[in-house]
Amino acid sequence: MKKIEKILVSQPRPATERNPYSEMAAHYGVHFDFHQLIRVEGLDVHEFRHQRINPLDYTAVILNSRLGIDHYFRLCEEMRLQVPDTMHYYCISEAVGNYLQKYIQYRKRKVFTAEHNRFEDLLPAMNRRPQEKYLMVMSDVHNDDVINMFASHKIEVKPAIMYRTVSVEWDKHMPFDYDMIVLFTPSGVQSLRKNFPDWEQGDTVIACFGQNTTQAAEEAGFRVDIKAPTPECPGITTAIQRYLDGHIS
Repeated sequence: MKKIEKILVSQPRPATERNPYSEMAAHYGVHFDFHQLIRVEGLDVHEFRHQRINPLDYTAVILNSRLGIDHYFRLCEEMRLQVPDTMHYYCISEAVGNYLQKYIQYRKRKVFTAEHNRFEDLLPAMNRRPQEKYLMVMSDVHNDDVINMFASHKIEVKPAIMYRTVSVEWDKHMPFDYDMIVLFTPSGVQSLRKNFPDWEQGDTVIACFGQNTTQAAEEAGFRVDIKAPTPECPGITTAIQRYLDGHIS
């Protein structure tokens, strides 16, 4: 197994010093660099209007992230649209639903959350409201499986692209000499390829979080050595630790 000394984590540095990465650095003598390979930027009003969508034509919004919430209310404000108090919100998780309190007066009768972080969990609430008109906030990089799932249950959902993911250019003065690279999104995989089109993986270990990220990495020609989540490794830090312990090879 390759000796791991230097690891690139393609996410922002944790906000506090007490985190799993710091603990692994101290225990295994490895060094972690935190460098985002992608960033998210919102569509402006002009770009959004090309989709010919008026958010107020819909009675409900489907949200899969806090980021989606921010850009939904931002665009409505920039278009000078007053979101009505009667709007319903269908959220992928309780954490996303709770974040709505930043923008609305939270009431359970207007905010519905998925119990197990699956949009399928929202179907009972949606089926009780057959007259609802749904708008789903999305990134330019998305999977249509969710829209198709709703369609299979005869629920029409209009996708609305409100933000995009773009590659972050790697500073040419920064060395790229990592023993392990940790990737979290398909866009991160694309950014890696864009920044280093001639890079050969060799014995560099690649760790991926999420099935879509793993698939994107393999389609890009990379060998994925560490995958999460799995039953043994629900999080990517657990998977990295198991690899450093020699349980994954």
